[in-house]
Amino acid sequence: MSLQSGLDAFQQGRYQDAVYLLEEFSENSFELNSLDYLTAQMWLMKAYQKTGETEQAKILWQKLINSDNQQVREWAEQDRPFFSSVPKSKAGRAVTTGVSLAMAGVGGSLALASGVTIALLFGMVFVLGLSVVLIYNSSDPLTGLAIAIGITLIFNLAAFFLSPFLMDLSQSWLYQTRWVNLADIENLSPESGKIIRQVCQQKNITTPRLGIIDDQNPTAFTYGSLPNSARLVVSQGLFTYLDDDEVATVYAHELGHIVHWDFAVMTVASTLVQICYLVYSTARRFTRGGGDSKIKDALQTASMVAYIFYIIGTYLLLYLSRTREYFADHFAAETTGNPNGLSRALVKIAYGIVEEGSRSQEPSRLIEGTRALGIYDPKAAASTGTAYRISSDPQKIGRVFLWDMFNPWGWWMELNSTHPLTGKRVRALSTYAEQLGLPTEFDMGKVMGEGKTLNKSKLYGNFFLDVVLYGAETIGFVLGLIIGLFMLSTSNNPGLLLGAPFIGLGIGILIKAFVMFPDYSKAVPTDILTLMSDPYASPLRGQPAILEGELIGRGNSGYKFGSDLKLQDSSGMLYLHYASRFGPIGNFLFGMKRVEGLIGQQVKTAGWFRRGIMPWMDLIQLAGENGTVVNSYHRFWSFILSGGSIMLGVVLIGFLNGK
Repeated sequence: MSLQSGLDAFQQGRYQDAVYLLEEFSENSFELNSLDYLTAQMWLMKAYQKTGETEQAKILWQKLINSDNQQVREWAEQDRPFFSSVPKSKAGRAVTTGVSLAMAGVGGSLALASGVTIALLFGMVFVLGLSVVLIYNSSDPLTGLAIAIGITLIFNLAAFFLSPFLMDLSQSWLYQTRWVNLADIENLSPESGKIIRQVCQQKNITTPRLGIIDDQNPTAFTYGSLPNSARLVVSQGLFTYLDDDEVATVYAHELGHIVHWDFAVMTVASTLVQICYLVYSTARRFTRGGGDSKIKDALQTASMVAYIFYIIGTYLLLYLSRTREYFADHFAAETTGNPNGLSRALVKIAYGIVEEGSRSQEPSRLIEGTRALGIYDPKAAASTGTAYRISSDPQKIGRVFLWDMFNPWGWWMELNSTHPLTGKRVRALSTYAEQLGLPTEFDMGKVMGEGKTLNKSKLYGNFFLDVVLYGAETIGFVLGLIIGLFMLSTSNNPGLLLGAPFIGLGIGILIKAFVMFPDYSKAVPTDILTLMSDPYASPLRGQPAILEGELIGRGNSGYKFGSDLKLQDSSGMLYLHYASRFGPIGNFLFGMKRVEGLIGQQVKTAGWFRRGIMPWMDLIQLAGENGTVVNSYHRFWSFILSGGSIMLGVVLIGFLNGK
């Protein structure tokens, strides 16, 4: 697509065509500071205005008004009156700030979560110490372990105080962070500057070191060791995609982490979990050799207990991380009196991540690298961002929250996440708005009401069945072993004991494959948003679907030869997982030789849609506009392994019969 064709379409009044042509040109431009690219962006903004897509026009205008090119800034300045007069259809905020808001059980208690987590972890380490002391006949393991724990404590203590400076270096190296003063923040977001001054004065803390990363992916994060040495870093994309009051709520959220000493608590808890793992690995290493069986038994016990404590400690850390996000949201709502602003900010951040992802052939290194630190989990951005991408209608956005609020898989997936699901955070913020007597930005009451009409037996029945099916291979093997033992009691064929488990294993693999990859001849044409709005979607139970759109890049973060792809249709973006019949080697060759040539093509795809924290589709077939056809073989190896296992079982039974 040429720039001139887009400009001609605009001049001829074909504004929708102009949007399409100019978007195509912009997405395929590699020099983002070139005159052609900037011209395309300028007239794309005008085309958005003509087609009534005011939100997209405003986002582009905000980019242009902050451009390094003076002529572009002057051109954009002419439209300031238009965007200043655009009516804001967003829910309001409280007149006064600092009003105490009840959390009503949301997220539990931060003090209790922190105290219980650290107390339990200290208890675990103490119990492990006692178990090691039982090895009284040998001093070497105990001495070695004591030295190792001492080194771990010293290392983590040093890391605790040095980490801010090490992070500063890595930030500058990886993301070219610019350190700015409060006046610079006030120029970009006046209300944010006011909030920073207010919180630091009220809480008697030093103004954090403020940083900006020149990346359009919207994110914000905090790190440090003590409140008075904290760093608060945001990306330029935050100012592009969010309004002033929304940016301020994000700053207030991050200040909440500083006020609550979140990074200090997480550092201590992480150290205790590391000690648990250190005890496990040390004790296990000492049990490999010979020696006193009493000492080995004690070490094996210590190793087993340490590993159990390590697993428990890891999940306690994740729980603590999710709890601190709820409390930072609560702090922002109380400080700004604007819980609706933070709700909008979360949704717009998701939209910004999706939007920037659609313009880049490679996933953002910033978003991936700061996933655990950031205000928003980018893996969860696809569904919310997709909904906002095609409509700022809160009802359409709210529908994608049904899965977060009611699908049991949402709860299950959240256990392994550092952030609460977006729907749950928005629900909590809506309750704060209600306490302030404000209309809510997203009608979560309606979402909750719709959730109550969902088929609970289908939701939970499918979930429990899927959980069982996840272990279908193991269940099949064990059942085969039991059946083999039972049949062996009435038969003299020893092959039953060996063959029956393999037959059971093969049947388990086959059953799981049929559930994961159902008959794709029933696939129907649909769009990405419709798939993401399904509250019954599962990460295991595949939903056959046909999608049409453009391949806009690779799906693998930072992997030049990745075989997965990103598909974009009129409603959003989705990752496509490719599987070669030749396994990992075939995936690598496909990523190296063919993916680059597919990017940019309009395609028709068939596959199985799944939804976890991040939705995706397991690809069956992809047909390109130039006649290219790509076949993917997700079921292939399941059937091969299943058939091979069953055949092996039958052969063993037949071969050993009568021996």
